[in-house]
Parts: sequence; structure tokens; C-alpha cells
Amino acid sequence: MRRGDLSNEEWARLKPHLPKSAKRGGRWVSHRRVINGILYRNRTGVPWRDLPARFGKWKTVYERHRRWSADGTWDRLFAAVLADADAEGRIDWSMVSVDSTSCRAHQHAAGARKRRPRVPGKRSTPRQHRSDEGLGRSRGGLTCKIHLVGEGGRRPLALLITPGQWGDAPQFIPIMERVRVARLGGGRPRTRPDRLGGDKAYSSRRNRRYLRRRQIKHTIPEPKNQRANRQSRGSRGGRPAGFDKTIYKRRNEVERTINALKTCRAVATRYDKRAYIFHGTIIIASIRLWLRP
Repeated sequence: MRRGDLSNEEWARLKPHLPKSAKRGGRWVSHRRVINGILYRNRTGVPWRDLPARFGKWKTVYERHRRWSADGTWDRLFAAVLADADAEGRIDWSMVSVDSTSCRAHQHAAGARKRRPRVPGKRSTPRQHRSDEGLGRSRGGLTCKIHLVGEGGRRPLALLITPGQWGDAPQFIPIMERVRVARLGGGRPRTRPDRLGGDKAYSSRRNRRYLRRRQIKHTIPEPKNQRANRQSRGSRGGRPAGFDKTIYKRRNEVERTINALKTCRAVATRYDKRAYIFHGTIIIASIRLWLRP
């Protein structure tokens, strides 16, 4: 075992949830060696072709990552690891926070373009990036955004990838709907934390109404313009939003969760062209955080 590889304890947590055999017959190449190769690439951000020989053929490591990202294997592993952690009481539901972070896209991530049928005799129009690839262009270049829900122990519960120029408030409900932790003993999955924290970007009447409907206590500051608009409407503006500065200090937990994920260079900078592969890259980093004792 070398630096960055799965320890025996981490491997014991992950091994029971791995696929048993290949779908086309035959046997998988050593799961542990291949996953260590994927973790090495996540941590260092090297091109797949530059993986050290101790991980085997780079093509095998890349194809395992690509295939498991496409068929949802990484998502199932993440859900299984979350269920184990919840059964052991390692998930802090007392305070869950939501935040987002921007990731600069490398030039190697800019090649996934939309396929358009070519019409004979007609000049083709410039191709644009596909809307489902999670890439947006700003003055800084191509970026994407990771929306994240983190629990009190500074580990992620759910994530969502969008283009970098998309706002945070419209993605609040979609990311909250992804919080779903199964129970090993049976029953409905847990989807509701005791309290939720967020910054001013998530303050909207729609989001607060959603939290009230689900009976989730929340600590989200109200921006000055929203406060002024509410006060100008008088009694029709509704009651002021409750806010506790002491509880709000715990929002730094989700920021520290993002920092932990971005220690992986392949997460901090997007090298993957396809959004589903980049999603798998972030899920692997999240699984690693949960595997650690």
C-alpha cells in the first residue's frame, strides 16, 4: 500500500458493495488495484495515459471509471456507503448546509460538442457545447459549478453539476431532493435533516416555502434588498425571516467539505469532457471521505 491507496480498513468497508463480476462474462481485473489507480488520478490530476504501471493498463482503469460513471455504479456505491454510515450513527443530521463552488474547466474538457446532422449543400452553423455537459462560459473562460449538500461531519450527502453561470437559488430544491439515505433495517429513506443552513444566495420565497412545507428548520440570512422589499409592502410582505447568528457559524462546515473535495486536483479543475464522467469523479472523492474513519 502506497500513499493515497485504500487502506485495509477502507477496503473492508467498500468491498462488500462492489460488483461481483463483469456483465459480459469473465472476471474483473483486481478491483482494488484499479480503484487505487482511479484515486491516484483523482488526487494528482494526471492524464489517464500517464498512470504509473503499478496500476495496470491505463485503458483498463479509465474504462472502469467511465463505465461505472455511465451505468450508475459509483452512485450506488455512494448510496451504500451512506447507508452504512447512517446505520453506524456517523451522519450528523443536526445541521446540514448547502453551498456551491465553481471549477475551472481545462481545455481538454472543452471537446464535447453537440452532434448536428449535416445537410448537403447547406453551410453548417457553428457547433455549441451541449447544455447537459455542465459547461458555461464567462469572462474567465469555461467553468462548471458543483452544488453540494454537506452534513455536520464535513462530508457530502448530495451533489449536482451545472454550468458555471447558473445561479444558486434555482438549484436549491433539485439538490435537496437528492438527499436520500437508505436505512439498512428497512423503512423509508431519510431525506429530512433537523436544520438547514445556507448563505444569502439561497434566500427566496420559493425556497423558504419549500422548507416550511417539509417542516425543516432553516438558518438563511435575508439580503438587504429582499428585506427592504418586504418592509415596503407592509403587512402584505409577511413576517421577517428568523435568523440565529450563532447557528449560522456552522455553515463553515460545508465550505470545509468543499475544501476537502478540492484537495483532489481532478475535482478542483475539470479535465473530463463529459458531465457524467466528472460527476463520477466527484462521487469517488466523496466516497473516499466517507470511507475514512
